[in-house]
Amino acid sequence: MSMKLPRGALNRRAFLRGTGACIALPLFESLRTSVFFAAGPAAKLACTATGAPLRTAFLYFPNGAIPSAWWPSREGTDFPWSRTLKPLEKHKAYVQILGGLGHKNAEPGPDGAGDHARGNGTFLTGVRLRKSATDVRAGISIDQVLANAYGHLTRFASLELGCDSGARSGACDSGYACAYQFNLSWSSPTMPKTPESNPRRVFERLFGEGKPGERQANLLRRQQEDKSVLDFVLDDARSMQKRLSPSDKHKLDQYLTGIREVEARIQKTERFGLVKDPGIETPPGIPADFGEHIQLLLDMLVLAFQTDSTRLATVLLAHDGSNRSFDQIGISEGHHDLTHHQNRKEWIDKVADIDLWYVQQLAKFLDKLNQVKDVDGQTLLHNSMIVYGSGNADGNRHTHTNLPIVLAGGGGGALRTGRYVKYSDQPMTNLFLSMAHVLGVRDLQRFGDSTGPLKDIG
Repeated sequence: MSMKLPRGALNRRAFLRGTGACIALPLFESLRTSVFFAAGPAAKLACTATGAPLRTAFLYFPNGAIPSAWWPSREGTDFPWSRTLKPLEKHKAYVQILGGLGHKNAEPGPDGAGDHARGNGTFLTGVRLRKSATDVRAGISIDQVLANAYGHLTRFASLELGCDSGARSGACDSGYACAYQFNLSWSSPTMPKTPESNPRRVFERLFGEGKPGERQANLLRRQQEDKSVLDFVLDDARSMQKRLSPSDKHKLDQYLTGIREVEARIQKTERFGLVKDPGIETPPGIPADFGEHIQLLLDMLVLAFQTDSTRLATVLLAHDGSNRSFDQIGISEGHHDLTHHQNRKEWIDKVADIDLWYVQQLAKFLDKLNQVKDVDGQTLLHNSMIVYGSGNADGNRHTHTNLPIVLAGGGGGALRTGRYVKYSDQPMTNLFLSMAHVLGVRDLQRFGDSTGPLKDIG
């Protein structure tokens, strides 16, 4: 069937329309008319009612929160803002405070100690972790379920970010593998997706290396070099295949599977074409200041959402059990140590100050999303769903019920916002089901330990 493009639309958009993509190029107000011409089953995935992309991010903060400072004193739309959540007041029109959600699979049960590993590893998976330092088994995380459903619509199916640098292996928390504690995203029960902590690397992955004006050529050159290497490897593998034993052929097949996955990623990048250079300097590596580090990574996420490079992201602000000090706000003691306050008011106040500091980082991120106009005239914040929370509730007691959770963003107009609501002991995974349905992934009927979609978030 032939289709006539509106004036100003690009030819590649006609191709993407046929494949069901909503938007695949960097987004510009001058091309907004082409947003409304999506077609095919994928057109309803991760898009708002106007056809603009619907972005989703999961931000994790460590060690729970002081309940008395976190929760408002009453439910409803006229709730008074708590000490910890006060920085979000200016974004009330795009905020839901969700009480009563938990992860029963993070409770100790027969597994004993290890609540930080369980809180972290269960947060987006909803499953009970296998307690082992080497035999790792969790579950696919909700972000990767969504990536499998609509990640093909963007250059990157998902983006994994985190502020803890360095590889983590072995045991970290009472016999649990470090993999549980230092990863939010899992592509399979045995395969975590390592978050990138270096803002420079994130930027170069999104837009290429070099200075403004050089990046497109550098990115194209790197793609061509990668293709040449792959062609050489594949040719070499074919030539030696006849000389291999059956067991070696099996090893080669496994290796070639990985090579073909790389090849597929290159082909996908080529299909979307060269991304527009944002025209700003490449950010530095990991800064010494923790707050600056967080904001640089979140700036990269705003750029990724703005250019429709991805519609899914996870951000591990710090791993659960983090014992970072906060000298920038006058707290020299370690965060984790302070959470075991044993009802000492001075320690409780310091933890509440740290909780407030993390929420201030969230507020800055929401500010930036709210300042960027999307292709339908709304803001990125309006067209997003941002989950902010922790896998521990009360860090002093290591509880996993009534988790501190905020759902920010308008979901493209699909969410009920500006309220505090308490659910009655619902699995956190019920929220994920509801979000999946807002995103158009309605064939997902169960996830983790879910019992059904969370009612009335939209």
